[in-house]
Amino acid sequence: MRKFAVSVVACMVLVGASFVVAKDKTFTGEIYDSQCAKESSHAMMLKKEGMGDKDPNDPMAKAMCTNNCVKKMGGKYVLFDAAKKTVYQLDDQQKPEQFAGQKVKVSGTLDKATQTIHVTAIQPAS
Repeated sequence: MRKFAVSVVACMVLVGASFVVAKDKTFTGEIYDSQCAKESSHAMMLKKEGMGDKDPNDPMAKAMCTNNCVKKMGGKYVLFDAAKKTVYQLDDQQKPEQFAGQKVKVSGTLDKATQTIHVTAIQPAS
């Protein structure tokens, strides 16, 4: 019985250590809102909100659309990787606000089950 208990404790320590050892990775993409990320563009939302004359690739239009969708329409800030056509959820909803509509590098660990990045840092992509 004692050997069994020691084995269980040892397994728990190893499993716990594997979570601690997880290293930050860097993910590159654009800070989008969750609604527009589904469409891979801000064009539809701009049109829906009566701003169809705005260029959806204009940096100011992207930032405005992203922030409005989050603050007024219940969206969430996400990282959209256009090259991979992948949307990553972001667990921190404060840091991305200042980078709305911008290309960034997000450092953190990825929860593959939920496609959520546990954000450590965000910086502009160069």
